[in-house]
Amino acid sequence: MRRVKYLISGIPIWQVYAVIFRFVTGQIPEPEPEFLAPLENHTVTQGRDVCFTCVVKHLGPYKVAWIKSDTKAILAIHTHMVAQNPRLSVTHNGHDTWKLHVSNVQKNDSGTYMCQINTDPMRSQMGNLEVVISPDILPDNESTEGAGMAVEGGAIRLKCKATGVPEPTVLWRREDGNSIILRLDGGRERKAMRSFDGEMLTLMNVQRTDMGAYLCIASNGVPPSVSKRFNVIVHFHPLIRVSNQLVAAPITSDVHVQCYVEASPKAMNHWMRDNGKHFSQESSLTDMGSYILYYPAQSDTYISNY
Repeated sequence: MRRVKYLISGIPIWQVYAVIFRFVTGQIPEPEPEFLAPLENHTVTQGRDVCFTCVVKHLGPYKVAWIKSDTKAILAIHTHMVAQNPRLSVTHNGHDTWKLHVSNVQKNDSGTYMCQINTDPMRSQMGNLEVVISPDILPDNESTEGAGMAVEGGAIRLKCKATGVPEPTVLWRREDGNSIILRLDGGRERKAMRSFDGEMLTLMNVQRTDMGAYLCIASNGVPPSVSKRFNVIVHFHPLIRVSNQLVAAPITSDVHVQCYVEASPKAMNHWMRDNGKHFSQESSLTDMGSYILYYPAQSDTYISNY
């Protein structure tokens, strides 16, 4: 015998009767809670605020709890705060949305947060919070090997350490835009670099051309980048140059005899005649290291080697 199916609006009649029966007897089960959207992941700079949003449909008699998964700490149940942390708070819109607010986020707030419903079995979803920190150069940095100072041919080591999340990279540049010169293999190999990566910058066999300001720059993709200035000083013996070895002038005219002095530290300069005696005539030293002897050549008594 062929079995006949009776349908009501396309639904088997037995299912319709079952629904009516459960409704009449009060045995219709409540719909189970369900999440309507996943919990977000957040990447936030330290000091800012962040909010996790948990949307639950058909919560019924159940409660929503917030838990920090890595520490297993219960932060809040429904709208009641459990954690004694003034930077944490929860809100509910009176319908299906619960929010966990974290203000002024700190490094130890990083981790996984769970929105949990106390069903059996328990239902939950998780979101991650990553707190990033802009770089900072440690204040106790100091250069070694003479604190940024060396005699020409010596060595200078500059150290710069930075902190931040993620870990910053450190590079060095010269403030004047010139290349950093690295001398290797006892100075036999010379390498010019626009920048140098690493916490420690080592200058071997330093020369006077290496003098100047060096910038340590730390960055990790979280603005702002920071920098620190190191001053490199190289001491060397005086070097004297003259533009004109022979200066001639009529007896009635004034004469300027000029030489150029390069020294570090700054040299003590004076003029002498070829007889070894100091010459006490008026003289001056310019900012460019030019040392000028001035005298009115009114007689041939000034004719000499200086």
